[in-house]
Order: sequence, then C-alpha cells, then structure tokens
Amino acid sequence: MTACMFARWCQENFFRYSRQHFGLDRLAEYGCEPLPDTTRVVNPRWRALDALVRHHNGKRIRELANFGALDLSEDPKPAEIAKWEFAKAALQAAIEERSTIIATLKVERKAVGKHIEIGNLPPEDRFLALYSERKHFVDTIKMIAYRAETAMASLACEHMKRKDDARSLMRQLYGCAADLEPDSEAGTLTVRLHRLTAQGHDAVVVQICEELTATETIFPGTELRLIFQFVGSS
Repeated sequence: MTACMFARWCQENFFRYSRQHFGLDRLAEYGCEPLPDTTRVVNPRWRALDALVRHHNGKRIRELANFGALDLSEDPKPAEIAKWEFAKAALQAAIEERSTIIATLKVERKAVGKHIEIGNLPPEDRFLALYSERKHFVDTIKMIAYRAETAMASLACEHMKRKDDARSLMRQLYGCAADLEPDSEAGTLTVRLHRLTAQGHDAVVVQICEELTATETIFPGTELRLIFQFVGSS
C-alpha cells in the first residue's frame, strides 16, 4: 500500500512539474480528437462563479482586517471620534454588501452544478483532447525520465547548501551542450559536459559525474562503459 501511494505521489509531482517547466504533451502529440459526449468535465459557468466567490472572499477578508485595525487614540477628540465612526460605518456597510454578493453567488454556483457532460456544453465551450495512444506511451517514458532526474537531484543535494536549488541545477545541466567520444578499443563512451553558468554549480556537477562514472553503466545497445567529464578535464 505504501509503495502504491509513493508511486502515485511521484506521478502527481511529475505532472505538476512538467506543466510548470515544459510543454511536454505538445512535444509528444499534435493531433486532437473529440471527447465522448458523456465525458464529465468541470462546468465553465461553475468555474467562473467559483472564481468570483474566491475573489469576493479575498476582498471581504481584507475589509474585515481593516475594520478590526481601526482604533482610537488614548484621548480621542470629537473630530477623531466622528471620523472613526464614519470609517467604521463605511467598512461595516461594505462588508455586509460583500457578504450578500457572496451568498448570492454561492446559491447561483450551487444551482449551476460543478460538473457537466461535454455533450451539454455550448459549442464555444467545447474542447478537444490530444490523441491518447502515443501520449500514454510517451508519458511512461517521461515518468522514467522524471524518476531519473529525481535520483540525480538527490545526488546533487548531498553537495549543495541550498537543497531547493537541486531541480533548477538539473534543468540547467540537461540544457547544456555535451560532446560524445566513443572509444571502441577502450570500450568506453565519454560524455564531456560544457561548463555551467556558475563555478559552484560546476563543482556539484563534477561530484555527480564522478558518482555516475563509478556505476560503470553500459550504454544501451552497446558494450561501451559510460564516463562523465567536463570539457577540459582528463
């Protein structure tokens, strides 16, 4: 059970991470297909009303905070008291009006319903989905790549003061140029990485290269052992 929960957690992290930093779905498939009319999706009208409820709730929270922050001095003058009463009354009226708006929106949101079938949507609100066959296959490959990145980020954390920077370092590393040098006589494939933007990052990557080289991994489909180095190092 624990293993299944961890696997699901890894998948959710991957999809959130890929949406934030990459457009991977569009790289895998450009073709689209219509969704079945019985597919249930979030009702666009419900989503719009929900956004309004959250918007007005945020404003009411700020108004309540301002109402509570209004205070008089230790020895208030009549003019100060009058100004304070006016400000309190104005905020109280605004809060009550905002509460009425929120209550009305909630009733309307409940009546609309959160989910709706695609077939019941107006034509302008309908949307297509990417073809699923190739996407499922590529998603599996991307999950494997994400777990490999997670393992490398864990290696990087051991040599970094700021652990939260490990992911950004991995993205920078995967985007840098590299030279491949196969040597059939020695039975090696040397991957020479170009320097990164900061010397501190280079030092971390050197440690990662040493640890990856020590695994003596064989490049798939060959008998060549992988060696990782920086350009200019021996």
